[in-house]
Amino acid sequence: MEVVSLFAGCGGLDLGFSKAGFKVTWANEFDPEIWETYQKNHKGTELSKKDLREVRSIDVPECIGIIGGPPCQSWSEAGSHRGINDNRGKLFYEYIRLLFEKKPKFFLAENVSGMLSERHADARNNIIKEFEKAGYVVHVKMLNANDYDVPEDRHRVFYVGFKKGLKVNYEFPMPLDNKPTLKNAIWNLRTSAIPAKEKNYTNGNLCKPKNHEYLIGGFSSMYMSRNRVRAWNEPSFTIQAGGRHAPIHPDSEKMLKISKDKFKFADERHRRLSVRECAKIQTFENDFEFAYEKLYAGYKMIGNAVPVNLAYHVAMSIKRCL
Repeated sequence: MEVVSLFAGCGGLDLGFSKAGFKVTWANEFDPEIWETYQKNHKGTELSKKDLREVRSIDVPECIGIIGGPPCQSWSEAGSHRGINDNRGKLFYEYIRLLFEKKPKFFLAENVSGMLSERHADARNNIIKEFEKAGYVVHVKMLNANDYDVPEDRHRVFYVGFKKGLKVNYEFPMPLDNKPTLKNAIWNLRTSAIPAKEKNYTNGNLCKPKNHEYLIGGFSSMYMSRNRVRAWNEPSFTIQAGGRHAPIHPDSEKMLKISKDKFKFADERHRRLSVRECAKIQTFENDFEFAYEKLYAGYKMIGNAVPVNLAYHVAMSIKRCL
């Protein structure tokens, strides 16, 4: 069952679908900071590096499904809320254009929880109508990754559609009873992380395992406005796409509130989670190698990815219908 991946990033969604028995034959990613990482870890997939607006349907191989997460910054609750009026938001329509032209049996589109906010209701309804005009019955649901073998609270919206003629009775996967924690994911990494070089360049030749280095430097007032520490027996906070916003390692005590919207560290044992720790929390395997010169790029790739295990469970729910 061959699928193609749009806005592939470093390929968390692709890995989950591969784990479920799909074959990702072709992927598109426009960000040059990601290309080396994708190609290192997805050797059987052809990578297109074009702007999606320049990709023609003839460039895309035949497939049973199209998967991908169109850029989410403009929909984010923490972002500008510009939604479909932002150029990145309009890339959603490029996804729909290729869906209309290729007509696969199913599609999956993933985005941030902000897409379900009331302020984006009109844009969201228009997008669903476009999916329907392309010939699909659309199912929409917000899922928390921690319900699907991921040690992280991460709420994301999934759009899954099947061609109308298939008459599929689709249901999203049911939450699992087991809720993994930080201890399940990164306990064995707790003593071996190293700081980045000056200006947060990679110290990678000293990292064992690879990418086990953490961003150095201060913390913004916004970061210090709430507790950023989860304990070992809890899931991680959401791994974000910026290294400055990475959660603090669970060996630190939870931060202390000293006034309204102002916290401080309880002790001196704090450091940000390393790139490798963030990757493990997002359920990337140990042998997945991230290529970058500055750590910011590593954190960005991981924070923008769909957790592999979450992708797997959604992929399996689609596979059962097919």
